[in-house]
Amino acid sequence: MAVLLLGCSLGASASASSYERELPAALSSDPDMCRWVDCAGVIPGANSFSVRKGQPPYVEAYQASGQARQLKGYVFLSTDIVDTAGYSGKPIVTLIGMDTHGRITGVRVLKHSEPILLVGIPESKLLAYLHQYVGRLAGSKFEIGKSGTDGQGMDAISGATVTVIAENQLIARCVYEVARQVGIIKAQERPQAKFVNGASPRSWADLLADGSVQHFQLQQADIGTSGSGPYLDLYFGYLNAPVIGRSILGEEGYQHLIQSLKPNEHALFVVANGTGSFKGSGFVRGGLYDRIQVRQDLDAFTFRDTDYLNLYSIRAAGAPDFHESGIFILRSKSFSAAYPWQFTFLANKEDQETGSKTFAAFATNYWLPASMLIGGRPTVVLPEPVWHKIWREKGWEVVLFGGWIALVLGFFISRDVWVRKARRQDKRWVSWPKTASWLFAIGFVGFGEMAQPSITQVMTFFHSLMAGWSWSLFLSDPFIFLFWCIIIPSTLLWGRGVFCGWMCPFGSLSELLYKLAGTIGLASLQRKLPAHWHHKLRWLKYVIFFVLLLVSFFSMSQAEKLAEVEPFKTTFLVGVWNRSWPFVLFWGVLISLSLLIERPFCKYLCPLGAGLALPSWLSFLKLRRKPECTSCHACAVGCGSQAIDPQGRIDSKECLQCLDCMVMYYDAHSCPPLSQERKRRLKAGQPLTAIDGGGHFIPIKPVAVAPGVATQPGKTS
Repeated sequence: MAVLLLGCSLGASASASSYERELPAALSSDPDMCRWVDCAGVIPGANSFSVRKGQPPYVEAYQASGQARQLKGYVFLSTDIVDTAGYSGKPIVTLIGMDTHGRITGVRVLKHSEPILLVGIPESKLLAYLHQYVGRLAGSKFEIGKSGTDGQGMDAISGATVTVIAENQLIARCVYEVARQVGIIKAQERPQAKFVNGASPRSWADLLADGSVQHFQLQQADIGTSGSGPYLDLYFGYLNAPVIGRSILGEEGYQHLIQSLKPNEHALFVVANGTGSFKGSGFVRGGLYDRIQVRQDLDAFTFRDTDYLNLYSIRAAGAPDFHESGIFILRSKSFSAAYPWQFTFLANKEDQETGSKTFAAFATNYWLPASMLIGGRPTVVLPEPVWHKIWREKGWEVVLFGGWIALVLGFFISRDVWVRKARRQDKRWVSWPKTASWLFAIGFVGFGEMAQPSITQVMTFFHSLMAGWSWSLFLSDPFIFLFWCIIIPSTLLWGRGVFCGWMCPFGSLSELLYKLAGTIGLASLQRKLPAHWHHKLRWLKYVIFFVLLLVSFFSMSQAEKLAEVEPFKTTFLVGVWNRSWPFVLFWGVLISLSLLIERPFCKYLCPLGAGLALPSWLSFLKLRRKPECTSCHACAVGCGSQAIDPQGRIDSKECLQCLDCMVMYYDAHSCPPLSQERKRRLKAGQPLTAIDGGGHFIPIKPVAVAPGVATQPGKTS
């Protein structure tokens, strides 16, 4: 087992060169960025590069020949500009080149933490996807999967939808911001706001209640530090609006501010408490406030020392004291307070796992109340979150998937009805629903939507609880999200068997292969492991589960590599022929064993199954047992998951809910205690009554019979 895990881990490392690659720490801070990365690789013809310039930073690329230099374009690092995260919740570090006309000349992923790109997607597919951006113009809309009228459609990478959308947004935002900064794209002017001239100032509580002042809080854990109290407890608002300006500054202070502002200048106030600072240290070194930024659509606005005014006090009644404050002047025709915008705090987030720091942006939305704008708020189409787009485009598939889940759950809610209908010689009331669910899980869910739940999602869940919960991360894959919405409650109700036995794509494939092998002549070779071996080997999956969970707290990337003990990617996401030999060998061994042993991976190796088995002992709706089950082993003989012990108890941690034992439980012919009772009643000429929930014939009540009236024994059931 250890050899297989090591082989998979080595194979993973070899096949995904940019996965969790070690990047020089100086790459994100050294002004001479191109000392640490191959800038020439993303802008052909360039052989000389400047130091970082501007805000956000970029590098000028030149073609030098002797004393002459020709500007070829610009090179920039995505993490200097945006912090767009992929499915892993971590940024995709990307190097981008752009010529002087705004055309993209090259894109290269330097580092990512995407599990699907760990070994799931060959590096060649990632390179082919990124090559589609070469020649595209900054400012264009790059639509994933659509050609559109502007010809900007992009072919996605199958099975990596979330990663592709994140990378698409990252590239579009980066090239736009640099192109606008160097003058290739002109900022679009927006209609300026016209304010209602409110006279009476408002209290601090009133300003907070209607959104005139927004509150933003950043915890220590959000940026990877430790300490007591919030890192930043910040409030901000827009002072040009008369009601807000008079409330915060007082009448005299507001009039003084408005008279000092020129056309298309906007004043914002910012106040904060906490262990951190929103001013940062950039303004001391170079006159730049490098920690705060205002964003409106794709435009980003930063502040210099000349844009700063002191704010000595807040006049609004009920305002708390703050240890840090200031007024910032935004000077731009393209900014309009009539439209929504974002206040963004920029921070260096420390990765506790590697000790490295990455750029992170924490944004809070702001939009003036409609009551403060003449004519109210304009109609605005707000940007659609990534997960909204994914759910919308997968609409009918989500409905179909939800229907399947509803049918399976409906069957289990009413399972007593179906197992009572089934018999030893006619199990179609249970076998056909099972088979139909397996086929759907394999075909539509597994191979079609590649929605195989994995132990990596369990590890991600544990880490998200500690590092900050992100709904958008878990909503980004609708099928996995819906799966877990069902897996958790169904495990607590019935145990792991509803998912593992009926809905897991790989488990369904393994079970179906075993059934098919039995029908084509391999039944004589099919075996169960001896009980003593089974009871020892079943603990192996728990060992694997806890090892993976423990490793993930030290190195999530290494845990994801070791999680390749799950053959799910090889089966559904990538395909056997796209994997290196360790994965193919491991997969081949498991599939071969599945023909001869019922669900060997599920019973002995699956870390996801182990994770679900642990809460299964709390399940409320356990399978029924009779007192006679302690001595009768008929159900145990036919139990494929070997979950029934010698005392007749069903281990809910191991039970895969095949329901064969429940069919026997109500069958008066195949259940030994019931069969004996049936024969006794027939011999005594007693009628056969219905079978109660305890698995016994309903007791016969004495009935008064008129003298001379004969009785007939009931017919067999």
